[in-house]
Amino acid sequence: MKTIFVVDDSDVNLITAEKALTGHYDVFTLPSAEAMFTFLNDIRPDLILLDIKMPVIDGFEALQMLRENPTYADIPVIFITATNDPATESRGFELGAKDFITKPFSTQVLLSRIKTHLDVEGLIRDRTVQLNSQTERLQIMKKSIVTLMANMVENRDILTGKHVERTSIYVTVLIEAMLERGIYVEEMKKWNVDIASASSMLHDVGIAATLYNGNEGSLEDLVYSVRLHDIGKIVISDLILNKNGKLTEEEFNLMKTHTIEGEKIIDSIIAETGNEFFLENAKLFAGCHHEKWDGTGYPRGLKGTDIPLQGRIMAIADVYDALVSTRPYKEAFSHEKSMEIIKENAGTQFDPVIVDVFLEVNEIFADIMRFGS
Repeated sequence: MKTIFVVDDSDVNLITAEKALTGHYDVFTLPSAEAMFTFLNDIRPDLILLDIKMPVIDGFEALQMLRENPTYADIPVIFITATNDPATESRGFELGAKDFITKPFSTQVLLSRIKTHLDVEGLIRDRTVQLNSQTERLQIMKKSIVTLMANMVENRDILTGKHVERTSIYVTVLIEAMLERGIYVEEMKKWNVDIASASSMLHDVGIAATLYNGNEGSLEDLVYSVRLHDIGKIVISDLILNKNGKLTEEEFNLMKTHTIEGEKIIDSIIAETGNEFFLENAKLFAGCHHEKWDGTGYPRGLKGTDIPLQGRIMAIADVYDALVSTRPYKEAFSHEKSMEIIKENAGTQFDPVIVDVFLEVNEIFADIMRFGS
């Protein structure tokens, strides 16, 4: 049985409402807004019938207080009032009232109006649950497709191991550290994610960090899009991709095309599915992670902050993972040596500001490298 609060400073109105509603609903009659808020600590009603003219806290103030509290904000409120002028109704609806019932009211009118609103609220609630479930399923499907595509590349490139997984975590660590230090926050605001509510990310190796919800996407989506940064390698020949030795100049030039090819692949997905937040970021990670701070990188020779922030972050994560990994043409460097190489290339290959952040959190990178292989 659904629960209804009736809040009115008139004993007559409370008794009338209780008689009309008892047997249909669990009814709590409360003589003031203060009493209502006390009861709300223990009982959550499905609907509140609220008088407007009351001492101390009137109905308008009470409704505003309800709407400002996330715990109570979605409880539907119907005003019961003897005042039915347009100005009163306008203010009530602006504050979020669902309806007005004029006093004195008949039992039939009261029951009918309450049933209608509870039915509508129930329908909306059920539909919201369905939509949330569908959205969750779509998110799972989207991430499964991204993982499948990334795995297709990684399974062909037998030399890189768990590169995709590790670089995703490295990028996560860098973004968190930058947010904590207020580094490039204005640029991050352009990502349309809720960075104001940033809290600690998970650093556990192999665990996907659930971050912050934004208007168009979340930082979790942003980090997940890192998995597609090498998707362009799917068009590179296996002979080049898995060559047991250093690439020739011609082979290296072909390898470099994976950035542009990655952009093309992601563009084709966007054209088919729409302008998805995480796909736009995936395109920037794919196309810009080999650009260099001094303009000598590829594919476009972008320089400094003309390189999208996603590319500047990805560059450090990508190179670090390459340095600490074994390749046919080199042994794996130690964490300390890799850290030193990145430090030496600050201001030439890498954004020096982000390098400073990397150096401050380098021990986390070392842990990921040791336990995430």
